[in-house]
Amino acid sequence: MFLRRINYDNVNLKTFVGIFLLFCISCSNSTTEAQGTMEVLPEGEKTTSPKPVVAADQYELVKQELKGKRVGLVVNHTSTSGGQHLVDRLHADPDINVVKVFGPEHGFRGEASDGEKVTDQKDPKTGLPIISLYGKTKKPTKAMLDDLDVVVFDIQDVGVRFYTYISTMHYVMDAAAKFGKRVVVLDRPNPNGLLVDGPILKPEFQSFIGMHPIPVAHGLTVAELALMINGEGWLTDRKQTLLTVVPVQNYTVGDEWILPIQPSPNLPNQTSIYLYPTLCFFEGTIMSVGRGTDFPFQVVGHPELERAGDFTFTPTSRSASKYPKLEGKECKGIDLRDNEIGAPSSIDFEIVVEMMSKTDASSFIDRNDHFDKCAGTDALRKAINSGMSMSDFRASYADELAEYLEMRKKYLLYARR
Repeated sequence: MFLRRINYDNVNLKTFVGIFLLFCISCSNSTTEAQGTMEVLPEGEKTTSPKPVVAADQYELVKQELKGKRVGLVVNHTSTSGGQHLVDRLHADPDINVVKVFGPEHGFRGEASDGEKVTDQKDPKTGLPIISLYGKTKKPTKAMLDDLDVVVFDIQDVGVRFYTYISTMHYVMDAAAKFGKRVVVLDRPNPNGLLVDGPILKPEFQSFIGMHPIPVAHGLTVAELALMINGEGWLTDRKQTLLTVVPVQNYTVGDEWILPIQPSPNLPNQTSIYLYPTLCFFEGTIMSVGRGTDFPFQVVGHPELERAGDFTFTPTSRSASKYPKLEGKECKGIDLRDNEIGAPSSIDFEIVVEMMSKTDASSFIDRNDHFDKCAGTDALRKAINSGMSMSDFRASYADELAEYLEMRKKYLLYARR
């Protein structure tokens, strides 16, 4: 029986994947066959596969990777296993030596506000030290890794380049490659898995909200992205980390995946997750996207919005957003919660243009640097300001997007619906 584990240790990636595919194809009863052949299922065809099983719930396989090793965990509140937190489950296992925990943006328990720096702490339940990777440093230091053999990454992502959990994964892989530590990525489905859209990031716009030359919506799981980061030589000095990925069982990208836990404080539900790839662009404008309300990333508005409907909202300070934009000001705008929201097939750049038309266009994009970093280029901002149609803007990056889709085939672990 072929274990659902993939190791990449000084092996040519293309060669290994080729061997992996041949092995899966030869095993007609293997549950990995669909993933191995990466077939695209016909439109509308229903799968009879069992419910997907995330990597962390494949506990015996995870334990096999960690037994007898000194373990560090890069996790947050989404990192559950067998109905409990992965840290608690591993810490209680006498065969596993959990040494420390690393926390990303929003902290280990996912409670810190957007952009809030997080300090080192001690977990009151297990007594384990929690090292913040969103405070004094974003990349683990040699001292942080010296007492570890392996670092596990298990965090729910939403499939968008500017969502910072994947930037944390990059820095962990980078440090592990430098200091000779293994990284194990436990995979979870991407709720925006079929969405591949937006310009490819240009090097001069690289930042913590965009580290890789991939589209805004990349259509990858974190494990697939980790393979891509390693395989394309995106780590410092083109080094490769010792990498193991544990895929999701019974998973086809495109099957609806409703997240059981909100991935961050301002993505409280599936509607916000589906709208996030589009509405995040408004963060670089004068508009509010509802931070400081009960429905962040589900509305758009501004106090001086012209030709708006009757919908209003007022951002207020709260734990999820301590200093929201337009705090205390009544905003007129649009409520997207009433729409029948499903997984998007493209980024809705048109809504950005539409909202600009309802206000003073000259001051609409008021944070050029942030807007450009989200887009990964200044081309979108220039296109909007010049009045270019968004269909023409999409055509401007179509060739690069096609090249990306061809390149990513080497790293796909799952069939796409």
